[in-house]
Amino acid sequence: MNSLLHAARHRQVFALAMPMVLSNITVPLLGLVDTVVIGHLAEAYYLGGVAMGATLISLLFWLLGFLRMSTTGLAAQAFGADDGQRLLRVLARALLLAWGLALLVLALHRPLTELAFYLAGGSDEVQHYGREYVMVRIWSAPAALTNLVLLGWLLGNQDARAPMWLLILGNGVNILLDIWFVMGLGWQVKGAAAASVLADYVATLLGAWLVWRTLRRRQLVPAAGFWRALCHRAALRRLLGLNRDIFIRALCLQLTFAFMTFQAARLGDAVVAANAVLMNFLMFISYGLDGFAYAVEAMVGKAVGQGGRRRFRLACGLNLFWGAVVAVLFALLFALAGEAMIVRITSIDVVREQAFRYLPWLVAMPLVACWCFILDGIFIGTTRGREMRDMMLISTLGVFFPVWWLAQPLGNHGLWLAMLCFMAARGLTLGWAWWRLDGKGHFYRAVRADGES
Repeated sequence: MNSLLHAARHRQVFALAMPMVLSNITVPLLGLVDTVVIGHLAEAYYLGGVAMGATLISLLFWLLGFLRMSTTGLAAQAFGADDGQRLLRVLARALLLAWGLALLVLALHRPLTELAFYLAGGSDEVQHYGREYVMVRIWSAPAALTNLVLLGWLLGNQDARAPMWLLILGNGVNILLDIWFVMGLGWQVKGAAAASVLADYVATLLGAWLVWRTLRRRQLVPAAGFWRALCHRAALRRLLGLNRDIFIRALCLQLTFAFMTFQAARLGDAVVAANAVLMNFLMFISYGLDGFAYAVEAMVGKAVGQGGRRRFRLACGLNLFWGAVVAVLFALLFALAGEAMIVRITSIDVVREQAFRYLPWLVAMPLVACWCFILDGIFIGTTRGREMRDMMLISTLGVFFPVWWLAQPLGNHGLWLAMLCFMAARGLTLGWAWWRLDGKGHFYRAVRADGES
């Protein structure tokens, strides 16, 4: 308890969390700018098309978000163990995997896009502009996946400032190009997609320089036998197993978000457009709380590398506390200023009316969801992918879809009720798994996280 009250401990959390909170806010801010510039075009189906197309791209890239998560956990544990060669191998393996997956995405993007829009439904206009967005945006895949690895590796090195600049530059460039291409040049939906593609490649250039600077500063160069160790069978099995589990977890998570958009599309263009506005609010919650999740990933991973039970529990407690504080602030923001924010996002009256109707769900969301974000970070930092996978499966298949099915008569309210229950279930199940594993001492036990002996 004395450690939790020590000011220096809280400063350590903020040193890692606040740069990520500030930079993460630029991600939903980018989505907000997309919504604003498209939301002021003449028809609601432009906004609905961008919402559907962006949801599909986000679904794809977030499914591959295990590249960032596994890299953060493994790099943080190698950093805690002060093993520079392991740090290099974590980076090299993750980059090779990212580039292979990017080539696969580009090779299969057309049939995957057609399948997704066939399942999505929605009006002909929404589908047309959604396809238009995806066919441009998909070419950012090599840069976007590389950026996930670079971001995760830098964060695993307990460096939050470098990822902050990586995200701020990428999203800042995206916002400026978005406004120029859509409102200045009149490129509409294609302009919003092209801005994102160019910004991703700009961010890759900066990320490569930041990683090179870190390697040079720490004098990390491959030692003898590096390339042979890179293909160590046990290490590859562990990496692929961890990524598989996080992929399944991400698939379930993104399935719920995509289902929200696609099911809303079946309720009408005004509803899907209103949900696009409110999902930006949910993204603000997610990325704000993720700043503390990233902090706990780095702190917990380092504690595991050092084999420290006390450090592990202290990192968990500090970040859970600040996650709750941030959640209360978000709830107050949406309660007091939510309607004013909606008015500034879109000028379409019918979309405003629908968004006002469902705003109370966003007031309650951060209070319910904050716990699962921090607990996710704990499991990522300890590279406990199997537990994350299992708890997410329970929350998705055992809670989200059954609640939605029973609440269908409520229409869009039923969708938001299912999302709220899903977030609550994630926190409860992860909390139970944490309590069970911590009691057995599994979390803080020192391990060779890359599977090498």
